[in-house]
Amino acid sequence: MNLTEYLSAEWRPALGCTEPAAVAYAACLAAGQAGGSPQSVQLVLDARTYKNCHAVGIPNSDHQSGVLWALALGAVLPDPLPALQIFETVTPEARAQAARLLTLEALQVEVDAARTELYISCTVVGAGGAGRAVLEQEHTRLVCLEADGVAVPVPPSAAGAGAADSVREQVGALSLADLVALAGTLTEADRARLREGLALNLAMAEHSVSHFPAGFVPPPGGEPWLRIPRLVSAGVLGRMSGEPLTVMSLAGSGNKGITVAVALGLWAREQGHPEARIEEALALACLFTTATTQRLGTLSAVCGASNAAGIGIAAGLVHLGGGGPAQLDLAIQNMVGNLAGLICDGAKVGCAMKAMTGVEAAFRSASLALAGFGIPATDGIVGAGGAASLENLGRLAQRGMAGADTEILDIMQAKLGRA
Repeated sequence: MNLTEYLSAEWRPALGCTEPAAVAYAACLAAGQAGGSPQSVQLVLDARTYKNCHAVGIPNSDHQSGVLWALALGAVLPDPLPALQIFETVTPEARAQAARLLTLEALQVEVDAARTELYISCTVVGAGGAGRAVLEQEHTRLVCLEADGVAVPVPPSAAGAGAADSVREQVGALSLADLVALAGTLTEADRARLREGLALNLAMAEHSVSHFPAGFVPPPGGEPWLRIPRLVSAGVLGRMSGEPLTVMSLAGSGNKGITVAVALGLWAREQGHPEARIEEALALACLFTTATTQRLGTLSAVCGASNAAGIGIAAGLVHLGGGGPAQLDLAIQNMVGNLAGLICDGAKVGCAMKAMTGVEAAFRSASLALAGFGIPATDGIVGAGGAASLENLGRLAQRGMAGADTEILDIMQAKLGRA
């Protein structure tokens, strides 16, 4: 694996929340194998994907939200090629067709609680037949495509890599020193890709400031420790509200991409770092975010925008500040000792507050680490170094909080029943 391969897999454009986009992508694939206009649509998905589709805004949907709208729009859109940018192709006609499916109550959604990894299975029945598409483990990894129950060859471009060979797993297996070394191998094409993502995510943040009350986000030139976390929060809020702007996602999450790029990019520019050094710090932050995500899980009981992206930001800040391995260890220990256990209760506008918390914590953690201060290994789940702390954080998320998603899902479904 090289950095170009990594960025191709983990630093990817997305429009709207990633999970509803994946649902729409699967529905579009399935509808393409069915004949005629959709008559009924059935969706089976894992609990965590459902959680992230429950209340989030859908771009270009006329301010609609939730899994049913994502499913209905995907079933009537003609082309799955845009994948996670599929909501770019929504037209007024598609909205009307989707609304008709909802009115006819032609959509059925089932949660398979036994699934512990990302799973999206969509079956569309049309006038001339039925189609089915299944995504597993990654948002665009198509593992099954059927027409009337007969397997259809899956295009290599849609199949993706197997889990054992995935870039995310490879990054997760690297030592912290290896991650630092990999970040230093940027090509000019890699730098251009990072700059592209930074520009996209800054545009979303600046566009979305109006979602907050006037004055909440300080104007340019204001105190960066205050302005930057709030601008990150604006970007996440805009995305969760369904603003129709493409962002660069990171480790399967647009919120992680916004949080890392906006926080680190703006801070570095405020401090006068040259663009080349900013790109190197951003590459390192992305790698640490992916390594943390691998331990937490692609979809987790723990908030990734604060924990994984926050750890990535802290690592990038230490790099910008001239810190070495010892300071990286301290920064990770500070983050794990501070934010571990901050839950993910689905994708929604409240994610904006959690992202802001993660950025603020990253600033504090890196600043203290550069001064030689870190939460000691005798504290709670903090390990004897950064790598051990990440392993403990992953253990907490994957095993210790296994029951959290069940309770969260029950609470969300009860609210839906009262609506």
